[in-house]
Amino acid sequence: MKTRILICSLSILLCVAARAELKWEQNTIDLHPAIGDKQAVARFKYQNTGTTPVRFKSVKASCGCTTTQTQKEVVGPGEKGEIIATFNIGDRTGMQMKTVTVQTDDPNPGQATTVLTLKANIGQALEIKPTFVYWQSGEEPKPKKISIKAAKDFPAKNITVKSNSPNFESKVEPGNAPGEWTIEVTPKDTSHVFGTSLLIQTDYPREAPKSFAVTAQVTNPPAAPPPLRPNPAAPPAPAKSSTPAAIPTPATGARP
Repeated sequence: MKTRILICSLSILLCVAARAELKWEQNTIDLHPAIGDKQAVARFKYQNTGTTPVRFKSVKASCGCTTTQTQKEVVGPGEKGEIIATFNIGDRTGMQMKTVTVQTDDPNPGQATTVLTLKANIGQALEIKPTFVYWQSGEEPKPKKISIKAAKDFPAKNITVKSNSPNFESKVEPGNAPGEWTIEVTPKDTSHVFGTSLLIQTDYPREAPKSFAVTAQVTNPPAAPPPLRPNPAAPPAPAKSSTPAAIPTPATGARP
């Protein structure tokens, strides 16, 4: 009996001593790519602080715009490494959040799966105001203006504007400062409803200039509200008489 107890105790001690544990330097990385960057890269560093090797079973990104790369499939005790997550920016702007799910052969359920988070705050290359201009049907076809301003770290020197409809004319005028422009859009007529998408293209980056879309449209005038109708269930108001009411005369013999 004592021998069995000793063997069980040794087995428990060995199981406790022999463990795999992958510790991450950080599970969330905030990135601030420059305007014009094509990619945002996050490096998630780790170390096996356990006493047995750790094997990666799968490393999956949350979307097709993010790729992952592992340095090794098996991480020995004490070894360090990193998983590289590369987010392809494309035309995306604003806050972008992507995740990478890592599964290992760690027997501890709480340690086997780790979710890594990449946050990329992508600035807007051009500030466009407004992004939609319109005329009501029958309105005088006067030009409408669109203001364009490039961000400080987006060194565009020129922009061009193209329309997919011959019913609109557009031209670009330089603004008061470098990196500023005004676009004038004019419909040829406003006799009927039609619209177009204006494509604004910059000269930066040279190898892949950025494009932006603005909408111009001739719309129907707003419908007039229906006329108010009297409620047939309501009784007619009593007519006001212009004759003053008669004052009753006191009865005969009555005291004043």
